[in-house]
Amino acid sequence: MTPIISVQDVSKTYATGFRALDHVSLDIRQGEIFALLGPNGAGKTTLIGLICGIVKLAEGKVTVAGHDILADYRAVRTLIGLVPQELTTDAFESVWATVSFSRGLFGKAPNPAHIEKTLKDLSLWDKKDSKIMTLSGGMKRRVMIAKALSHEPRVLFLDEPTAGVDVALRKDMWQLVRGLREQGVTIVLTTHYIDEAEDMADRVGVIRHGRIILVEDKVTLMKKLGKKRLTLHLEPALAQLPPELAARGLTLAAGGSALTYVYDPGGSQDAIPALLDALRDAGLRVKDLETTQSSLEEIFVNLVREDA
Repeated sequence: MTPIISVQDVSKTYATGFRALDHVSLDIRQGEIFALLGPNGAGKTTLIGLICGIVKLAEGKVTVAGHDILADYRAVRTLIGLVPQELTTDAFESVWATVSFSRGLFGKAPNPAHIEKTLKDLSLWDKKDSKIMTLSGGMKRRVMIAKALSHEPRVLFLDEPTAGVDVALRKDMWQLVRGLREQGVTIVLTTHYIDEAEDMADRVGVIRHGRIILVEDKVTLMKKLGKKRLTLHLEPALAQLPPELAARGLTLAAGGSALTYVYDPGGSQDAIPALLDALRDAGLRVKDLETTQSSLEEIFVNLVREDA
């Protein structure tokens, strides 16, 4: 399948000499939710700005739905909706007026029904006549999303969309995003709330120092890089780990009343039974045990740390 966004060998160096992107290549599929993760300064916002035409492309090539972002920039802009990090709205306009005006900027004919649906989906309908300057920060964020959706884009960029917003807005937003995906809209998401990416994304890309270090289906990534943690609750508690168990990768926890063991779920099937046998041979009594799976956040932190 031809990707809806294709980034080919793109680099970006600012006038200060800072190289924000370093030979980035990335394909994003039609109708997926793609989470772009990375620490502050990694290049996420630069890459999004470049695809959207806000940052000037000097090295490499980018196409959106087959349109070159330089040669066919007008066509590209009509395909894209962008919700930036910064709250930039027309403070003295009403919600209805600013969202309707945004649609007109893209040459779209008036469509009050679409604007009404968008405002209702974002719980903004009762604020449609309010001046934006009177709204809370969370409501202003909703307006930014409504403006980005006003012209019915095929690709929606959400750059830290839930930064500083309440739980209710997050729920509204993710419900809306899932609905857009069902309609075939491609969503590109950056977020510092990694649990959101884990819940929402189909694929995950990690960027560090301006380079893409990983792109993977979320489920495959969790299986490939995820670890399991076995916690063994002891009775009585231990003052220290017995010498014969020190080489088995066990760690004392909970004041000596538990042992933790981190392992690869795709590894040997004999590891856990052998560990339990070793504990029994050491005279330890396990009263309970539990396992937990690595989260996407833990995988992300490990990836970034290893690449530092």
